[in-house]
Amino acid sequence: MHVIVVGCGRVGSELAVRLQREGHSVAVIDKNPNSFRRLAEEFSGQRVVGFGFDRDDLLSAGIERAGAVAAVTSGDNTNILSARIARETFEVERVVARIYDPRRAAIYQRLGIPTVATVSWTVDQVARRLLPGEVGSAWTDPSGAVHLVEYPLPDDMCGRPLSELADGERWRPVMVTRGGQGRVAAPGMIGQEGDIVHYAVRTADLSALSERLSMGAGAAGARQ
Repeated sequence: MHVIVVGCGRVGSELAVRLQREGHSVAVIDKNPNSFRRLAEEFSGQRVVGFGFDRDDLLSAGIERAGAVAAVTSGDNTNILSARIARETFEVERVVARIYDPRRAAIYQRLGIPTVATVSWTVDQVARRLLPGEVGSAWTDPSGAVHLVEYPLPDDMCGRPLSELADGERWRPVMVTRGGQGRVAAPGMIGQEGDIVHYAVRTADLSALSERLSMGAGAAGARQ
């Protein structure tokens, strides 16, 4: 797949190199030609001096054959504008914008533009490590309707099927971190001490899930 990365800062340069290592063709756009010095020597992709919202610069970067665009400059306005042009003008299927202002990120998520809210993500990651017993959202779908959250396995779930933690379409365990390794929550999987369970949960049921888990596994499966 051909991918365009708008912005060659620390994130953009590392992303471009990683994508190329994984076998994709990559074009990087940045208004400052000196920014391309951040790219590793092995990077052989295209370098375009310009702007991610400029039609000619996007065409030079191969937007017409691009399967994905990542706008990761240091400016929210630039990233959103670049993402919208890629999505709405050139109909690129996979588009993501890096956003610093959490309020803006929430708005654009609801509009269907996937965003990575740098500040919110960092705060959430720090908080989840400071307060490991709290439910923390690790991912939210672009519409804001579904979250991926993690929570330690309730003590009374050790030796019991993780399916007992599900509650219909409200939430269900989808992955387990066990011994530092992530595993898909397969049917019949049994809980073990130290497991971190990751749930897919509807936004409207986040509080209910937190309350249910705080009451233990018996309550968590009470509605089944």
